[in-house]
Amino acid sequence: MSKKVAIVQSNYIPWKGYFDIINLVDEFILFDDMQYTRRDWRNRNRIKTAKGSRWITIPVEVKGKYLQKIKDTVVSNAVWNHNHWDSIVNSYSRARYFGKHKEMFKELYLGCTKKYLSRINHRFLVAICKLLGIATKITWSMDYRLAEGKTERLVDLCKQAGADEYISGPSAKDYIDEDMFEKEGIRLSYMDYSGYPEYEQLYPPFEHAVSIIDLIFNEGPEAPQFMKSF
Repeated sequence: MSKKVAIVQSNYIPWKGYFDIINLVDEFILFDDMQYTRRDWRNRNRIKTAKGSRWITIPVEVKGKYLQKIKDTVVSNAVWNHNHWDSIVNSYSRARYFGKHKEMFKELYLGCTKKYLSRINHRFLVAICKLLGIATKITWSMDYRLAEGKTERLVDLCKQAGADEYISGPSAKDYIDEDMFEKEGIRLSYMDYSGYPEYEQLYPPFEHAVSIIDLIFNEGPEAPQFMKSF
């Protein structure tokens, strides 16, 4: 049988496109053996507020740890979850479906005692996938043997996972050696993030590049209708 795989670094409450990739594959491998990058999506995302979109960021230890991997990155402020929950309540309490999902997200935040960023991201990814009805298997790159080389590593992970198709984000076109996939009989395709429909969003003008929680709180059970993989 055919098997599709995606290999992506974990992100904090990522946007709808990230969940579309998860929903399109049979196994989603969190590539958290990669180096942690600052000012990226690993530990932050954007939400809509009455004063425009703003970042909410999980503070992490970075001083003297320039080469640390995502899986080894540790939270530096134990009350980050309370601060983020307060920001979300302030921004989304007027959203149509906030009340419906309030208790679930409140527990996700206030019940989070994990100290490693990867584990926090995983906690939110799994819960949001369940809410959206996404049943994709989520695994870790550390569950596998890692080969040397950018494309070589991706191809080898696909082979170990038994995949015959790999779905990549579009930005990877800059470095992927497509011939390596072809030689191994693995079909390579790229996610297309264009053409998403707008939905009823608080605080115009409309923005696509915000956390999935914006779509969930505004559209509730209709959220998948504004995504591309359902």
